[in-house]
Amino acid sequence: MYAIVEIAGLQYKVEQDQQLYVNRLQGDAGSEVSFDRVLLTDNGSVQVGAPVIDGVSVVAKIVEHVKGDKVIVFKKKRRKGYKKKNGHRQQFTKIEIVSIGGGKAKATKKETKEVKEEKAPAKKAAKKGDDLKLIEGIGPKAAEALVAAGIDTFAKLAKKSVEEIKAVLEAGENLAHLDPETWAKQAELAADGKFDELKAWQDELNGGKTA
Repeated sequence: MYAIVEIAGLQYKVEQDQQLYVNRLQGDAGSEVSFDRVLLTDNGSVQVGAPVIDGVSVVAKIVEHVKGDKVIVFKKKRRKGYKKKNGHRQQFTKIEIVSIGGGKAKATKKETKEVKEEKAPAKKAAKKGDDLKLIEGIGPKAAEALVAAGIDTFAKLAKKSVEEIKAVLEAGENLAHLDPETWAKQAELAADGKFDELKAWQDELNGGKTA
């Protein structure tokens, strides 16, 4: 079983007993942390959230806190006599995936009824669109711009040309630099429910681009 989960603002594909590095988390080594923003699970059958799956969480154990390699940032202005050199080491947390599954405590019958009544309108609205952020290269702002343009499902995105998608991005704020070359093909696979094939291809992409 694997899951797509959001950890510290980034999305990761995780499996039980897997170890990975994520942005620095709060907590001591040996303590457990839980992440409830699970976007997709595959345990023989694929389940996709809208945008997250209710009642499913990923539990991980903090192994250690580490620092990444030093990155040198050098700034220089020609003919200005300006030079500045800085170093930076990103802080990471190494975690080990303990379990993937139901992580929420059972509510009383009264609480369950109240939650269902509160969530009913939201669930109905969620069925109208797909989580376009599952397409590699599409972030929250790009997804918002596409939805505003009426492209709110994988099927609709799959029918758009690269030029049509670029036109939407250029009309948005700070989105013109994005390259939607593969978005329609990714969306076609998602619309057909071929998430295994989609993830295998995404592993070969670089920020949603083929090169």
